[in-house]
Parts: sequence; structure tokens; C-alpha cells
Amino acid sequence: MRARKLTLAALALTAGLSLTACQGSGDSAAGTNDSASASSSSSSSDGASDSGADSTSGSSSDKNATSTGDEGSGGGQINTGPCKTANLDFDSAHGMGEGTLMVSFKNTGDACSLKGFPGVDLKAANGGGSISAGRSGLAAPVVVLKNGEETRFTLHYPRNDSGGSGVNFTSMVVTPPNETHSKTLPVAVNLPVSDKADSSVTVDPVGTGKQ
Repeated sequence: MRARKLTLAALALTAGLSLTACQGSGDSAAGTNDSASASSSSSSSDGASDSGADSTSGSSSDKNATSTGDEGSGGGQINTGPCKTANLDFDSAHGMGEGTLMVSFKNTGDACSLKGFPGVDLKAANGGGSISAGRSGLAAPVVVLKNGEETRFTLHYPRNDSGGSGVNFTSMVVTPPNETHSKTLPVAVNLPVSDKADSSVTVDPVGTGKQ
């Protein structure tokens, strides 16, 4: 009878140990799953963080590229359009050779441009008549003037080698290209009395010749 009780006690002890072992294995598995879940969650969070950083970096790069392009366009120089007569200072001087007159435009306003032939009319003293200059065959460049900059054009006229007194022109009416307003400058030009005098007076486009 005592031997049977001992046997039953041993079986109970064995069953208890077996149950404890099963519970410990379950806890270990649960711990492993929790660790894997935490690792997966951390990896997902890091991935989202990296993706967000890349997205921000790309956006910043695009903005810098656009800004650089804006700053580079036009070389930093703003052109407000054709130069206006009101914003130009006029001056004239005889050239190195006889028969040429240099006329300058100095910009006193915002940056502007000039392209083409100016209008030039020579006026004789005491209402003695006028001559309108024809155009030379030179090509007209585009000239951009910042504030304070100037450019020139040349007026060509025939020398008076006739031996006579000729005709004295004492003023010159100048109209810039693409403008309708003019300015009158004093000049001292003597032309021979000739039927060809009109066709011999020519003007070059603005920005050509020695600047």
C-alpha cells in the first residue's frame, strides 16, 4: 500500500514538472515573438524616417536649383525696354577726321536698350533750309545701357572743297531709335552748295563705330 502511494506521488511530481516546463517554453516563445515584433516596429520606424529625410532633401535641392536659375537669367541686368528721349543726355563732338560728327546718348534712367538708326535733321541758320540724313548700310546691333552708361553714333557729311562759302548748319535735331520725341543740339557744319549734298549726309546705327 505504501509502495503504491509513493508511485502515485512520483507520478504527480513528474506531471507537475512537465506542466512547469510547458509553461516556461510558452513564455519563452512569447518573449521571442515580442522581441521580433519590436524589432520589426523599429525597422519600420527607421525606414519611414529615412524616407522623410530623403523627401525633404530633394525638395530643398529643387528649390535651390530654381533660385539659381532665376538669379542667373539676364546676367543680373534688368532691361525696362527701349530708351526714352527724356531719360537720355545728348552730346556731340566732331570726329577725328573732317566730315564726321559723333553724337552720344547717356542713360540717366533705368536700364534700357537701343537698336536702329536715329533720326537726324540738320538745320541751317536763319531758316535757310534743312537736310535729313540718310541711312548707311551698316547692321544695327542691340545696345543695352545701364544707368550712367553711354553709346554713340556717327553722322557723315561731305567736306566743303568747292571753294565757296557753302551752307552753314547751326543746329541738329536728333530722334533716338523707336522714339518720337527729339532733342535739338547746337552744331557747326558747313556743307557745299550742291544737288548731291542731301544724299551725301548719312548716319550710322547706334552702337557702331568707335565707342
